[in-house]
Amino acid sequence: MSDFRRSQNEAHPNKTNTLMLAIIMLLILFVGIQIWFLFGALNNALQDNIYFALTTFIGSFLLALASFWLLRYLPDPLKKSRGKRK
Repeated sequence: MSDFRRSQNEAHPNKTNTLMLAIIMLLILFVGIQIWFLFGALNNALQDNIYFALTTFIGSFLLALASFWLLRYLPDPLKKSRGKRK
């Protein structure tokens, strides 16, 4: 278990819940911006602006990578951590 996961298990539940809420809100923001970029890429591709379509697609791809990276910081499920507290 990594130090980050160990400190989450030892932290106060309110801190863990606040961290989880912040991460989920960032994920929602990233997905919203990513959808906006994808619609922009589609709009630019339909208007034959390939350069702008490519840049918005790359921006959307980078947001997807950031979202996947952020997913690793979500806390473990409660069922998994309850079995370890004896």
